[in-house]
Amino acid sequence: MRLDQRLIAGMIRPRTRVLDVGSGDGALLDYLFRNSGCDARGIEIDMREVTRSVAHGLPVMHGDADHDLAHYPDNAFDYVVLQRTLQAVERPREVLRQMLRIGRYAIVSFPNFGHWRLRVQMLVRGRMPMTSVWNTPWYDTPNIHPCTILDFLTLCRDEGYVVEEWMAVDEDGERAPWRRSIRLANLFGEQALFLLRRKDG
Repeated sequence: MRLDQRLIAGMIRPRTRVLDVGSGDGALLDYLFRNSGCDARGIEIDMREVTRSVAHGLPVMHGDADHDLAHYPDNAFDYVVLQRTLQAVERPREVLRQMLRIGRYAIVSFPNFGHWRLRVQMLVRGRMPMTSVWNTPWYDTPNIHPCTILDFLTLCRDEGYVVEEWMAVDEDGERAPWRRSIRLANLFGEQALFLLRRKDG
């Protein structure tokens, strides 16, 4: 599993109901099912990944976050996961609303557009940055809504979501020195993870 998937798995209690939105190859689902006894299922927009997941016995449906979450009933899951997909959805605010309607908790991971390397590349080169995380040219990228950690926290505050836990890590999994400082996290964290709930949840 990728680093963010391992960290997400650590946020999920055993034997809970999980929906993984943008489940990709199903690695997280497989781990949660085999190691945590979770009732885990997925939605994936890429039909090849759906086929591969189903061939491995994983319950994954073809669908997308922008349109298909609305069909799920309220409180159908304990956790709804959106891994590295927030920046690629058409309506991030509405997707988060739907996640916290159908799940008690939402876990969101995304690449941080506020990372210092991106800032330096923009300043020095005057062009859209390219890194190991942001690795497709601007004209070919699925990332239509890049955001920073501070942007995401503002959205959570505006929507009234409670941040139960957050992490900012680099690609190697290092957290210090930004473990307790959100401003340093916004500068040094290559990717962010948030565990959210509704205020009334």
